[in-house]
Amino acid sequence: MGEEAAERFVAMMIDTWTTTMTPGTRGVFVITGDIPAMWLRDSSAQVLPFLRLVDVPEVADVLRGIIERQWACIALDPYANAFNDGPTGAHFDPEDLELDPGVWERKYEIDSLGFPIDLAHRLWQATGSADHLDDAVHAGCRTIVDLWRTEQHHFERSTYRHVRDSEPGDTLGPDGRGIPVGYTGMTWSGFRPSDDACVYGYNIPAQLMAVRALRQVGEFAVHWGDDALGADAAQLAVEISDGVAKFGVVEGRYAYEVDGLGGQLFMDDANMPSLLSLPLTSDVAADDPIYRATRAWVLSPANPYFYEGAAARGIGSPHTPPDYVWHIALAVQGLTGDAAEARQCLATILATDGGTGWTHEGFHVDNPKQFTRPWFSWSNSMACELMMTLSEG
Repeated sequence: MGEEAAERFVAMMIDTWTTTMTPGTRGVFVITGDIPAMWLRDSSAQVLPFLRLVDVPEVADVLRGIIERQWACIALDPYANAFNDGPTGAHFDPEDLELDPGVWERKYEIDSLGFPIDLAHRLWQATGSADHLDDAVHAGCRTIVDLWRTEQHHFERSTYRHVRDSEPGDTLGPDGRGIPVGYTGMTWSGFRPSDDACVYGYNIPAQLMAVRALRQVGEFAVHWGDDALGADAAQLAVEISDGVAKFGVVEGRYAYEVDGLGGQLFMDDANMPSLLSLPLTSDVAADDPIYRATRAWVLSPANPYFYEGAAARGIGSPHTPPDYVWHIALAVQGLTGDAAEARQCLATILATDGGTGWTHEGFHVDNPKQFTRPWFSWSNSMACELMMTLSEG
């Protein structure tokens, strides 16, 4: 890691540590950047670089505090994706249905539950301590397994709805339930990691993340001595994995979304979990032949959200304008590629900050000074993760 990268790394790590984390009476509240809410996904991903520093007691304590807050949020509403710092009543859209005062937004996304499981598991492995795997995490894991099983039969068993009159694109189907899906063994999701509505109800990167999360729950269950939870999690992981193999693999590579009725969507999105990020967010190995074929397709013009211009080439999202590449996706590309690709991705990240010193959500491939979100801590942290990985190599 060169001098410029080292200076950026220090600045980003300090910014994340000092400006996004607020200790409270119930753990540590984390904002992702320029929105005053805590996303379960973002708050997990943006602290990944700090897992290398858990030998520092203060760092380990803060990570335990974040986990405490995350599982308190899950207990409040396991279908919600983003939360307030207490029962403030603030909401992205006050007209949304069934909002608790502590909930910022109630878009149900599988990854919102997968990421906190993964963070709790990573901290356990990094420290050797299971102190944070308390009764709240135990109860929350039971809730998650039951919820994911309910959502295997979304239209028959689920009460979840999402209707947003101010943004019709965020309303799931005519009545808030989504469009029809067939039974596949996979578990339904209303929204993607981008917070955009799914076109089809089975998002494949999220399914594969759920499989790993369920295996991690199985490890927790051994620690807790909860054989029933372990067996339930293991069986559900098999059902979802088999569903992906049967419905989510087409011509030797992964689809992005399917519905179990013949509908298939081929694309990839910059947000994690993505198809590109599978070696980071699931148990799919980087050298897996299906992943290799998928990765080659994702990083090609065949992917409708792959953009190339004078300043960069990489993956964007329907969440941002056309021709906008995401720094998160560049970091993920580097973290899932070889050392040469990782160095190239880092060089691109450093050269496309638009003169701000920070990474952003998306930036125009021909003009990095055109970008979305001037402060996006999750993106900064992913750049730090790439820097740290390169320095270790």
